[in-house]
Amino acid sequence: MSKIYQMDTQLSNMIAAGEVVERPGGIVKELIENAIDAHATRIEIHCLEGGISRIEIIDNGDGMDREDAQKAFSRHATSKIRTTDDLWAISTLGFRGEALPSIASVSKTTLLTCDGHESTQVKVEYGEMMDVTDCPSSKGTTIVVEGLFQRTPARLKHLKSSHYEAAVIQDNVQKFALSHPEIAFHLVIDCKEVLKTSGMGSLKEVMVQVYGRDCLKNTFEVKGEDFDYRITGLASLPHLTRANKNYIHLFINGRMVKSYRLPKAVLEGYRSYLFNERYPIVVLNITMDERLVDVNVHPSKWEIRLSKQQQLEYLIQDVVRNCLKAQFASPQVTAVKKPENSYQHVQKSESEKTLVHSPMSSEVFQTTEKIYAQSAFVLDEHPEMQKEILSVEESAHPFSTEKKAFPVMNPLAQLHGKYILAESEEGLYIIDQHAAQERVNYEKFRKQFDEQEETMIDMLVPVMVQASANVMHRLDELNELLKIFPLQMESFGQTTLLARSIPLWMQKVDETAFLQDLIDLFDSEKSLNPTDLNKDRIATMACHHSIRFNRVLSYEEMQEVVNSLKKCDQPYHCPHGRPTFILISQNQLIKDFKR
Repeated sequence: MSKIYQMDTQLSNMIAAGEVVERPGGIVKELIENAIDAHATRIEIHCLEGGISRIEIIDNGDGMDREDAQKAFSRHATSKIRTTDDLWAISTLGFRGEALPSIASVSKTTLLTCDGHESTQVKVEYGEMMDVTDCPSSKGTTIVVEGLFQRTPARLKHLKSSHYEAAVIQDNVQKFALSHPEIAFHLVIDCKEVLKTSGMGSLKEVMVQVYGRDCLKNTFEVKGEDFDYRITGLASLPHLTRANKNYIHLFINGRMVKSYRLPKAVLEGYRSYLFNERYPIVVLNITMDERLVDVNVHPSKWEIRLSKQQQLEYLIQDVVRNCLKAQFASPQVTAVKKPENSYQHVQKSESEKTLVHSPMSSEVFQTTEKIYAQSAFVLDEHPEMQKEILSVEESAHPFSTEKKAFPVMNPLAQLHGKYILAESEEGLYIIDQHAAQERVNYEKFRKQFDEQEETMIDMLVPVMVQASANVMHRLDELNELLKIFPLQMESFGQTTLLARSIPLWMQKVDETAFLQDLIDLFDSEKSLNPTDLNKDRIATMACHHSIRFNRVLSYEEMQEVVNSLKKCDQPYHCPHGRPTFILISQNQLIKDFKR
């Protein structure tokens, strides 16, 4: 008796739906991609109960005739690829031909479309075509999806709350708006408008809609290219951060993707400018030849494969780092009214504001590191805001592209043995004496190490570290990576490696722990970057050799801290990303004292 059966169309469509239609947000993503591929310039999305009850997507794209409207519900039917050669250069967002039949197999789906000549309405219920009729419509396509997963309760019970599913939809639509500012998006959830963009082609305008106008004021433009890639976008200054990586958005040829290595390259560009566990707001659009990217990797098209990924990673690092260098400025302090509740409660608020309490004032100083709520206004309805954005684009950016000169500071006193107070024309500077000397020592040690890189010393007792069998078999590969130090490891037994010579600079760190970390990273097959690990060690050394808190300094010592900091290539942050000083502006002081 035969055990292998040919699956019918309905069953295969439902299996495909499990890959393509994981939740309502996946349906919205697939249908918006189809609308964009149909050259739509305006897309409306209406959802009820997180899309579980109803999803309606309206676009003004090319539309379809009667024949194509019916074919669109056939499995593997698509207008975007015809031959195997087309797979090598895919320029569209959707191409697999599975979205519509998969969606229709687990819902009641109504398609209303017009190509400018004829209008057609197609109704499909849980994989069965119910009706095909003529129906008047404007050019474009409207798709309504209702009763999602009602006949597949196992799938339905795995959905989360309607509020969560609505949040996923909103997040996806925001990403589409950021990646396609030339398209006007209008999102309505439970009869409430949550996003509306003008489609003017301005990424800055979309940033205002998604993250608020204050976020725009604290971003800088990112531009760069090489022979294969071109990068454009916006990124936040180091003092405007978030608590997770979800605000780093990377788009490949207009396609939203999930990647581990590319966001990591962005963070490498911010290296030494961000505090631990803080992440910037970044939107980067990366364009390249379609032949360099394989988008036919994952059913839902989230994952991609790049032919020259390492080249792109290095380019992202360099472009972000170079554009960021020109934006350095000391964080300024503004004042806000102290809330009625306790100071400790303010520190735990959801806005994650950085607060500095002054017992001499009834106010709490708040640095410019804020988290802003989404803007509630729409530019179409508020033309004055549109003028404001255009004026920001046309005028000089608040953070000039020219590197700022280090301010002239005259030390006045020391506060609590921790901070140096200095005056200048701009106002009052508060210098973190430990962070400032950390930066000075870091750059001094780094220069020494660069100059002494080739100086090796022979060890009377070799440095010995433990290694797994995997590392022992890949010893040649490991030694190739260690040439940057330079270092060479030898096998000593079955589970031990030793180094007979080490660079002179390595005597200033725990060489055994340093080498063990390298071996462990190599064994775990994580991204082994000896240069970055070396930087971490230098930063630790700089910390240990710096002025500690609670040490009283003389005027000459305070002046030396300021003078040494001024000579640094990057004096605004310590190696760990903390600011070395902040500014309370003269205007703020005048305002506080009611002058």
